[in-house]
Amino acid sequence: MNYPTLLVEQRDAHILLVTLNRPQVLNALSTQMSRDKLDLWTRLALEPGEARCVVLTGAGERAFCSGGDLKERDGMTEAAWHAQHELFERCIVALWELPLPVIAAVNGHAFGGGLEIALACDFIYAAKGARLALSETRLGLIPGLAGTQNLARAAGERRAKELVFTGEAFSAQQGYEWGMVNRVCDDVREEALATARAIAENGPLAVRQAKKSIHYGLQMDFLTGFRFQIEAYNQLVPTDDRKEGVRAFNEKRKPRFQGK
Repeated sequence: MNYPTLLVEQRDAHILLVTLNRPQVLNALSTQMSRDKLDLWTRLALEPGEARCVVLTGAGERAFCSGGDLKERDGMTEAAWHAQHELFERCIVALWELPLPVIAAVNGHAFGGGLEIALACDFIYAAKGARLALSETRLGLIPGLAGTQNLARAAGERRAKELVFTGEAFSAQQGYEWGMVNRVCDDVREEALATARAIAENGPLAVRQAKKSIHYGLQMDFLTGFRFQIEAYNQLVPTDDRKEGVRAFNEKRKPRFQGK
């Protein structure tokens, strides 16, 4: 899979490392990058092949993604702006709905849409020196890629309001203390890849059903979410992977999951 703005590398048998690759502009989000990501997320949703987990990071050490490419947007008509944003919206939904788990390895600064991309992943590992912000109010806008929703769910309503209203940057450690960052890392890519390997060793069908259960169950009342979870659970009972997992446990060996 070759893209102008992304590097897609296979790491081990079941892991993809996807790198936002515009380091000359701090991996700023452009129209072409969104086209590339939308194509990639759509292809992985339809035909994941052997992939079981994705790690998403940025090229270089300075930035994960600095947000929307404002030089590209300079002078855009309102119609062009809306058309571009529609593409951005489709891209973030495709990422959020991707059945495969996605770990954001935030290797550097993540501002505006860059932080929103990270928040749309399943969880975030961040480098110690990374600075994060939803800074759109400083441009006369608000976050446009579900940042108000994902940040409030991760850090709580009051913290999200403070960060969005002020647009102020915060550290990776603060993000960890507030619940939006899972781990602050010395070597964020390698630590994210290590976690991806642990995920990839588990039943791939089970991981995908668990992701779906958490994602959509949180949009429901508790009892409806529980019933939705049971439906996801019941889908796994007749699978070869479930039988292999039980068999391997009783034979005291590691299971060999095939995703069937």
